Amino acid sequence: QVQLVESGGGLVASGGPLRLSCVASGRSFSTNSMAWFRQALGKERELVSGIKWDGWTRDYADFVKGRFTISRDKDANAVFLQMSGLEPEDTAIYYCASRPSWQPITTNANDYDIWGRGTQVTVAS
Repeated sequence: QVQLVESGGGLVASGGPLRLSCVASGRSFSTNSMAWFRQALGKERELVSGIKWDGWTRDYADFVKGRFTISRDKDANAVFLQMSGLEPEDTAIYYCASRPSWQPITTNANDYDIWGRGTQVTVAS
């Protein structure tokens, strides 16, 4: 089966760092643009960051403000989100998602066809 599994979430203090991991299995995702989305309680799902299948092109939401870095390891079939300077407003479930092969990063969650189950990030105030 094709699967994305997130890990690394948890409870962190304001200003703290956290590293999220997304490990894919079932097939290679080297030809897929990948992204991190988040969804806070009562809010719509929103793009945090994406990385294109080329392994280089990256997009970040405005609210990231230079605090996060997305990366991928194609040999490990994994995507990462290194976060620092976390704020209570960052509290949400963070999801890993994939676009169909060869497609670019977009901000629309409906454009992504494979999703992980999410990992909770809670930033204490």
